[in-house]
Amino acid sequence: MNRKLHLALLFLLLCAAGLSSALYKALVLSFPLLPEATASLWQVEASISFNSLDIPAKLSLFLPRSSKAVAVVDESFISHGYGLTMKQTKLNRTAIWSIRRSAGRQQLFYRALIRPVEGQAPKLPPPPKEAKPEFAGAELAAAQAVIADLREHSADTETLTNSLLQKVNDRELDDNLRLIVGKKPDRFKRIVAASRILNTAGIPARAVHGIRLMQQTKEAELEHWLEVHDPASDSWLPFGRDIEEGQAEETYLIWWRGSAPLADLEGGSRLRVKIALTPSQEEAIDSAMARAQLTGRSFYEYSLFSLPISTQTVYRIILLVPIGALLVVVLRNIIGIQTFGTFMPVLIALAFRETELLLGLVFFTGIIVAGLAIRFYLEHLKLLLVPRLAAIVVIVVLLMAALSVITHKLGIERGLSISLFPMIIMTMTIERMSLVWEENGPFAAIAQGLGSLLAAAAIYLIITNHYVEHLVFVFPETLLVVLAFILLLGRYCGYRLFELFRFASLARD
Repeated sequence: MNRKLHLALLFLLLCAAGLSSALYKALVLSFPLLPEATASLWQVEASISFNSLDIPAKLSLFLPRSSKAVAVVDESFISHGYGLTMKQTKLNRTAIWSIRRSAGRQQLFYRALIRPVEGQAPKLPPPPKEAKPEFAGAELAAAQAVIADLREHSADTETLTNSLLQKVNDRELDDNLRLIVGKKPDRFKRIVAASRILNTAGIPARAVHGIRLMQQTKEAELEHWLEVHDPASDSWLPFGRDIEEGQAEETYLIWWRGSAPLADLEGGSRLRVKIALTPSQEEAIDSAMARAQLTGRSFYEYSLFSLPISTQTVYRIILLVPIGALLVVVLRNIIGIQTFGTFMPVLIALAFRETELLLGLVFFTGIIVAGLAIRFYLEHLKLLLVPRLAAIVVIVVLLMAALSVITHKLGIERGLSISLFPMIIMTMTIERMSLVWEENGPFAAIAQGLGSLLAAAAIYLIITNHYVEHLVFVFPETLLVVLAFILLLGRYCGYRLFELFRFASLARD
């Protein structure tokens, strides 16, 4: 295969692999592209209070369940002296508190964290093959009359259900509905009555109860609606909510289903349940990792986030090295800036992260100048290469220690970070600069030294950018794109930018 074609295909393959993986994490797993992005979550608290009758007491409370849009996590129960058991059916979860003796006003708490999550909806049980009779006697006759009237003015299950809800929610109920709903009709009683009427008509339906996830409130209002089974899609469709279908699951937290009340008390009186809701924010990256764990995706186990925190901190720096290497390739092969090697500017730029750019340039220049002067002195001693380098290492260490002491006495605490400079790189830089000085003259040596400092400063400005650090660590597959461009630039043999200025006179001739 032609080498150019091979390189082009490799470039496209690496870019496609890196970008597709990053887009999957951003669009499907909801990993944030911006470091300051936040995600919403909610804390709910159910406060249950009642008066004890100094006899054995048992309290049952329905608990919220996870759906395809939200997950119920970090549940806790506060109930001193009470026994707690859990009961779960196909539709509901129930907490049951019990105690042999208690006196006075009692208060129990249930708390949970509600986290947005994109997953599969829990499988709900299918409707019974034969609907159980919901009414008898006069109530059955009233229900049949309501159903007969609705069928005459509806075309299908959807229009029949909407017409029924409209009638049930009227302020003034007709005689038939008044008999079914009962005295003091509230929203709960109206929805339960509608579900019973639909079941009597042979249409599987049930009442659903929950709260709207919204702003902070000390007492969230329970909302009630219907779920009606659609045989065509074999799914339960919501009716009676004042939002669009696509937003339903994201806006509501389903607490329980059925005609039973939220809480049931035996052995007490004056039962009251109050639900408080508190929205909060967390970093979007934490939310994305939590969603990955909740939905059972194995991505978390094989990502950098599974590493210990100390190791993650190291990789936040290491992953920036390829970005610096790409910039050095651009500066050398495209622009034409001369540097001492490829990695020396990158390592110096990493050291500038601790000292900041201006002080780093001053400290680096000072050590190089002093080390270069001593290196020329050692040249007169005619030392062999290895002893000469070892001597320069000792001198560099002493210079760094001296600068740290001096800057500390001057109150420049940033100077203490000079110990983080790569000593061996500085030693080799001094040696390399002295050789270039001897072979090509002081101008070439100074030009390469300034080019190295310029490259290090440019790399520093990029790798200290908070957005770059975030993108590289959260989406390390983007380094495949960096590799692709490095390979592509590796075949560039054209003029460098500085050479265009250098040979401008020839172009005029």
